[in-house]
Amino acid sequence: MGMTADVLAAVRKQIDAEDEPLTEVRTRLALVRGTALGFDGARRTYASGSLAAHTMNHPVTDGDGGVVLDRRRFLQLGPEGGGEHPQETVRDLCKHLGPLVREVYPEARVGTSKRGPKIHFGCPVNGQDPTVDMVLALTRREGSGLWIPNLAKNTWEPSDPEKHVDLLNSGSPSHRSIRRKAIRLAKTWNKQFSEPGVSSFMLSVWAYEFVEPGMGVPEGLRALFAKSAQRLKAHQATPDPAGVSANLRLLLPADRVQRRLQKAADALGEALLAEGDEQEVAAALARAFPKYVDDPKSKQLAAAVQLLAGRSAVPASALGVAGPAVLVPPTRSFGGTC
Repeated sequence: MGMTADVLAAVRKQIDAEDEPLTEVRTRLALVRGTALGFDGARRTYASGSLAAHTMNHPVTDGDGGVVLDRRRFLQLGPEGGGEHPQETVRDLCKHLGPLVREVYPEARVGTSKRGPKIHFGCPVNGQDPTVDMVLALTRREGSGLWIPNLAKNTWEPSDPEKHVDLLNSGSPSHRSIRRKAIRLAKTWNKQFSEPGVSSFMLSVWAYEFVEPGMGVPEGLRALFAKSAQRLKAHQATPDPAGVSANLRLLLPADRVQRRLQKAADALGEALLAEGDEQEVAAALARAFPKYVDDPKSKQLAAAVQLLAGRSAVPASALGVAGPAVLVPPTRSFGGTC
């Protein structure tokens, strides 16, 4: 591996999900899926999201899945039935899940999220207490995918979460591995901002589109940043890769997100050009991952400023110049004398 790959591997080491919470959330999702299958009219369940796509970071926050209902049992439900809204069926599913989940997790509470029941377990593992989101879904009579609820609007929307997982898990083992690492790093980059500009799913879709076979992690991550920035600059949409949902939407204005992406792409590009110079590589990647990579140039500057703060003979080499030691008086930000 090159130096850029080494530094990114060090970032991944900081963000990798811990084994115990990861195993626990899989156990919880399996429990909820099994319990949901006992709901009257349930046809099958599925796993989705970052857990199923193997792109979960630390901390482990949730496991996503869904339960698909049998249309013969719910003739009036959904836009292709009698137009019945999802709220009442979701409440019934919550009532079904709660008592059975509490047989294993006595402190569990069942509420709702945007798409269906959300289970809080009240049983932390290594300080992490991942939830489970179980989307209620109907098969579509026309077209592929599922109808899933939007409980905030009390409506139904088309989606294909199972196809999304299949796509993100496609390709050769090496290609999948690089793409997953690029997604985890991109998600980490995005969450450094006080206001993330992109959903984790949209970053995953960009990785699916732009990380090509044969790329390494640095090249794949740079391609993700650079090509998505180009797309936004050209005012082009990102379509649903399953061809079912509407175009994906950003969380912030496109021009603001585009600038962030371009800066990250430039930082990756500079790091790759500086291969062989450890300090230059670290300095470039610190601009993309300031919370995870120390900038050696900033450290040198801080050390020089500390030296300048005292009345002492400072070796010129400490200031990055040649020559004998010099006496440097302290300075004050706004002038004046002691």
